[in-house]
Parts: sequence; C-alpha cells; structure tokens
Amino acid sequence: MNLVINGDDHHDLPDALTVAGLLSHLGLPSKKVAVERNREIVVKSTFETAELAEGDRLEIIHFIGGG
Repeated sequence: MNLVINGDDHHDLPDALTVAGLLSHLGLPSKKVAVERNREIVVKSTFETAELAEGDRLEIIHFIGGG
C-alpha cells in the first residue's frame, strides 16, 4: 500500500492496514498521537477499526510532555 504521511510518500506498506496497525508498523505509541486522514481527525477509539486505503493522506502528530 502507498500512503502519504506528513507530506512524505511511503511505498510498500503492508496491505489492509488500520490506523493502529500503521502506528505499530511505524513504532509510534497510539496513546500519544493525533491522526488526521484525508483532512478529517480519526477518533482514538476507532484506531483499531479505521481502515486505510491506497493513496490516503495522513498527518500524524506525536505529543511530547515537558514543562
């Protein structure tokens, strides 16, 4: 599968990915990210079931704590 993630093309990703599967593949913790797919926010409670499609455009924001 080919996706655009944060403006970069990602080729040869596994087929039939969910948002949770993509985050796992990328090594990102699902609890500390926000995901936008095709200009719509993906609700965290749907990460496991939100299926990605060829050519989807994603923005993934990783939150880092500090103070």
